Parts: sequence; structure tokens; C-alpha cells
Amino acid sequence: MTEKRIILEMGTGNDLYGQDYTKAARRAVQDALHHSSITLFAKLGIDHSEMRVEVTIGVQEPGKVDCDLVVADLPRGRATVRAVQGGLDVSDGADGSKHVIATAAIEAWLPDQAGRYKLGS
Repeated sequence: MTEKRIILEMGTGNDLYGQDYTKAARRAVQDALHHSSITLFAKLGIDHSEMRVEVTIGVQEPGKVDCDLVVADLPRGRATVRAVQGGLDVSDGADGSKHVIATAAIEAWLPDQAGRYKLGS
């Protein structure tokens, strides 16, 4: 079955002092989610469980993101999270620490079921 992307939201998050990539990633996801108010499901009678959600997190050290914790923050759909090279680390030369900045892209997909609801091309 083919799918169509119906949502793309982006956000940024950071951990300024703890150097915690997962915390920055979770904040980026929350930032993206707070930009959305999606009435599509209620208006068209679509169950949220039909939605597949893909989250891509960009950080300098992807292996340090606990993707399972990020998935737990997503309120709807069947979600997967992957961390990739991206984001930004800003070094503090005074004390040798770094500030972690993460970016998040959240994509939501629905099955293309002709006749049930109309999704644009």
C-alpha cells in the first residue's frame, strides 16, 4: 500500500550544560510538536493509529541519543526515531564543556486509500 506524507514539522532543542544528546533531542521533538495543531484526524474520522511517524534527529554524536526515550515522547501514531549526523556542538573554551544543539524533523504518513479521504499530490 502506498503512503502520502501529510505532516512535516521541524524543531530545535538544546542541552546547554549537561552535554546530554538525548535531552537535546527530546527538546527538539517537543519544539516541533508544539508547532502543530492537526485537526485532520477528527475532521476526516481517521484513527491516529493509521499514522506512521518518522522522526529524524540531527546531532553531532548520534550514538549518544536514546531513541527509545524519544519515541516515548510522541503522543500519536506508530513512531520510529533515528539519530543522524547533524545538529551543532558549541564549545566553551573557558571550561572545556560543550553546548549540544539538536534538530528534529517529524514526518507523518497515512495510507493512500482512494475514496476514503482526499490527500493532495
